[in-house]
Amino acid sequence: MKRTKGQWRHQAGFSLAEMLAAVIIGAMILTAVLGVYGRANRAADAVLRKIESPSLASEVLQLIAEDLGRTLGAGDVSVQIRNGFDNGFVRAELVLRRTFHDKDNKEQTLEGITWRAGYDHEGRTPGLILYRSYEGIAPEDKLLDDNRANWEKNYPFVPICRGMTFFQVQAYKGDELLEQWPASSPPPPGVKVTISFAEPYETVRGTYDVLEQDRISRTIVIDAARKIKFTLPASADANQTNEPNEQSPEEQTSTERPTNERSRTQRATREPRINEPASRPTRRR
Repeated sequence: MKRTKGQWRHQAGFSLAEMLAAVIIGAMILTAVLGVYGRANRAADAVLRKIESPSLASEVLQLIAEDLGRTLGAGDVSVQIRNGFDNGFVRAELVLRRTFHDKDNKEQTLEGITWRAGYDHEGRTPGLILYRSYEGIAPEDKLLDDNRANWEKNYPFVPICRGMTFFQVQAYKGDELLEQWPASSPPPPGVKVTISFAEPYETVRGTYDVLEQDRISRTIVIDAARKIKFTLPASADANQTNEPNEQSPEEQTSTERPTNERSRTQRATREPRINEPASRPTRRR
């Protein structure tokens, strides 16, 4: 409002009520837009997860299989498996270690590899990060390890992938699968690794799990070059041939039964029947 020549003149403008209404309407529109964007983003992540999870899971399982095959070549080998939960998600730890004794008879680590899953605190969606650690006398990658900074050497675990919702490692003991395997025991004959990137669901215990059809598993044999003992049941040799005129025991029993029965019937017809009365001649009237 301005005062000109002793009179007040009103200028066009927005009142407080109009400003509040505009702010409320704008907030409602912004909330709706953000909700639609969030749902579209989650749908896109789910589609990408379904597309990329099989190939990514196969690559991770192949890396674990290569580590098992390379580490268990020679020397004193130990395998340690531990399973548990991290913020409700199933996670596991696999430790492969190969040691030797030096000239002073002290145990030294020739090669050690650790696979471990941990909760992803910085991810957009709840899940796990899979880490891999390597240690030994010689660096695994000389070009990378020699140029690594000093502060990077304090973090031996390297992230492999994120977005994992299930990671389990089990050891075979006969037909039984064990979720815990101590390092003091001899290595198991095989290891089963199961991973998944599917959408988890909450169980009644408050933990998270994935459906059975969404899990991707691989059984890895440890020390595939070991000698396997095969046991065959004791039975007759299938390649052994009989003489043409020789009868098998089953055929002999089958041929003996009819001859015995015929001999019994012949004796019965030849021998007189004592209990039957003799026939009397009838008189003619």
